[in-house]
Amino acid sequence: MSRTSSSAASNTSADLGAAVASLLAHYDSTVLPLWTGPGWHESIGLPYEALAGHDASPLPVRRYRAMACARQLYVFSRQADGLAHADTLFAALRRRFADPDGGWYYSIDADGAPLDTGKDLYTHAFVVFACAAYWRRSGNADARAVLDDTAALIETKFGMPDGLYHAALARDFTVERKAVLQNPVMHLTEAYLAACEATGDQWYVPRLREIARQVQRTFVDPANGCIAELPLGSADNRIEPGHQFEWYSLLAMAPSVFGACELGESLTRGCAFAHRHGVAPLTQGVAAALDADGRIIDATQRIWAQTEYARALALRGDDEGRAALARWLAAFPGRFLHGHGWHECIGPDGAVLRDEMPSTTPYHLATAYEALRKLLG
Repeated sequence: MSRTSSSAASNTSADLGAAVASLLAHYDSTVLPLWTGPGWHESIGLPYEALAGHDASPLPVRRYRAMACARQLYVFSRQADGLAHADTLFAALRRRFADPDGGWYYSIDADGAPLDTGKDLYTHAFVVFACAAYWRRSGNADARAVLDDTAALIETKFGMPDGLYHAALARDFTVERKAVLQNPVMHLTEAYLAACEATGDQWYVPRLREIARQVQRTFVDPANGCIAELPLGSADNRIEPGHQFEWYSLLAMAPSVFGACELGESLTRGCAFAHRHGVAPLTQGVAAALDADGRIIDATQRIWAQTEYARALALRGDDEGRAALARWLAAFPGRFLHGHGWHECIGPDGAVLRDEMPSTTPYHLATAYEALRKLLG
């Protein structure tokens, strides 16, 4: 490498470092304090579901979800000074959402009474995911017990003979309507990876490999390599670019688990397809949904999809990915972040479509920013 090219690379790394440092500072000084301040409902002992974007005031309460509490538990378990609040969140998760008859309620009402008592795979996956992070941080034996019990329940109650899982069941775990969806399976993959890393339990490795095989069989469009939201052949199916990037990151973070599996090879194609058709070149904005031919069917740009795109770019580790990441870092803060927090959804023209700030979003920021931090050492 010439002295000139070496200097240019050094300058690029410095620029990336400054941009990432700015994002982290906004997260630490603006985003996180929302959820121990105005976003914390002291009397019920849970985070509000959402805050107003213009002044960070709590929005009217209709429900509290177990998944939202679990995501906050994950976030604060990962913070250097967050353990005390994580302790509070873990206690609240068990007190408010554990069903005495087994598993976890989907939601409670504004007064804390059970609201939706159905059993939802997405929710149970996030309980495992959050407890893995919390147990690793705190050493709380109850967290390990909840993790193990919930994973066992998922396998015995949600598991299907073909190796995938029911997306939702009735309160008593009976099947009301057979449905297999990509998104809960993706978050279960995320949860099992976290549980495997936290506990060292090698049971998770073959289970994760089998999930990858079944996702390939059930959801991957052979024409473009993308993971569809519904099983192939379903009516009104769609491709979400953000989920291509999110799946890519999960497999990229665990090469010892997945190796050179067929799903990984598909995702290389799927991410290229999503980037080509779903990412706006000028703004780096990621569209919500495409059809199988790459036409945009939902141009909304949701903040979580932007952060999953950044995480995937950070994990690529090549020059092309770093160049794309630099473009993303130049565009994202001005489009999505502000002094009170963030815009949840904007249009391709930058118009704010949803300005509330859900309590679930800091989880997406946290996972992306962690990948950015690791990229820069």
